[in-house]
Amino acid sequence: MPKFHYIALDQNGQETAGVIEATNEAEAIGQLRKGQLYPTQVVEEGKGDTSSIKKKVRSSGGDKGKASTGGKASGAAKVNGKTLMIFTRQLATLIDSGLPLLRGLTVLARQEPNPIMKKTITTLAESVQTGSTFSESLSQFPRIYNKLYINMVKAGELGGVLELVLNRLAEYQEKAQKLKNKIVAAMVYPLIVMTIAVGIVIFLMLVIVPKFEQIFEDMLGSKDKLPDLTKAVIGFSRFVQENVFILMGIVAAFFVGWRILNSSQGGRRFIDQVKLRLPLFGDVQRKSAISRFTRTLGTLVTSGVPILQALNITRETAGNVVISDAIDKVHNAVKEGESMVAPLEASKVFPAMVISMVDVGEETGQLPEMLLKISDVYEDEVDNSVSALTSMLEPLMIVMLAVVVGIIVLALFLPLIQIIQGVSSQS
Repeated sequence: MPKFHYIALDQNGQETAGVIEATNEAEAIGQLRKGQLYPTQVVEEGKGDTSSIKKKVRSSGGDKGKASTGGKASGAAKVNGKTLMIFTRQLATLIDSGLPLLRGLTVLARQEPNPIMKKTITTLAESVQTGSTFSESLSQFPRIYNKLYINMVKAGELGGVLELVLNRLAEYQEKAQKLKNKIVAAMVYPLIVMTIAVGIVIFLMLVIVPKFEQIFEDMLGSKDKLPDLTKAVIGFSRFVQENVFILMGIVAAFFVGWRILNSSQGGRRFIDQVKLRLPLFGDVQRKSAISRFTRTLGTLVTSGVPILQALNITRETAGNVVISDAIDKVHNAVKEGESMVAPLEASKVFPAMVISMVDVGEETGQLPEMLLKISDVYEDEVDNSVSALTSMLEPLMIVMLAVVVGIIVLALFLPLIQIIQGVSSQS
């Protein structure tokens, strides 16, 4: 089949070049227009001067049949939640405005700053253009679009309400991202303060205390004359100096052991149980897990996904093994035609208010709406809990840091006071 070299303008008015196979020039022009390109020059290979077009192809990275698109994304590609959330919201807005899906994907691919997401959207557009459904195209990228995303899109396609489902997906992702940020904010603050505290203590033990120890030996002559607090701090400093590598090995072993434990099924269940029972953070973890479960299930069912399939998806995206086990029991009960209430109650994870609202939802036939209301309530609860936790932790951590550093400083200054008093009495 003859090859045609072309120069064309895209929808943005930018010039692009490439090579396309067609039976004749008219067919080549037709193919380009179908690809939303507007040819300004089309020359059959061997029947005209194509040197300028070939030069343009090399400079723009053109390829057979289309201008350069930056390549295709692989199925192993992955992007962060915020990037996916923005893509979903933008696509929902474009389709809601009346733009066809393919055109919407083309527009987003052109303006997407993230290179991985750009390649992914380009591949999606190509797949849709060749006749695949949007949900089939999304399934090529399981690390970007999870089962929840794909099944909701599939339900939207079957019901002819893709724009509505995309809007729900965007709202779901926005709320999930907001909830995640709140949890991270609650967890990060104490970790930062603890890291700073440990760093300060290590610096004092390894650098400052040894220097003061030498000064005390030179001035007092005997360690027995030192105050007990100073002896204890110097003793701890020596222990850290002599066992610094052992301590580092213990810390490294702890993190390796944690990762190994977290990667096993039994270990993950144990860790998730501990998370839910932690004194301060357990309540936040529990409420966030309940909010995620109810919002995911409510969003799926509202979008037209069958309840059993929705429960399977929710179980896989629960983020906590204890919650996943409870959802699995709910799935088995619903499969047998029973109510969701009994297995939820038996799990001992869900509060009485959640169980009561689910019961009312089943009785009135408004379970999806009730689940979303539960999620809204618990998102507010998480917000309040995080605010209260942060307000309580801030002074607590500052006081703790002040006490630790204060003890060390006091231990170092007591001998100096003792020396000054000795000098004063002699004079």
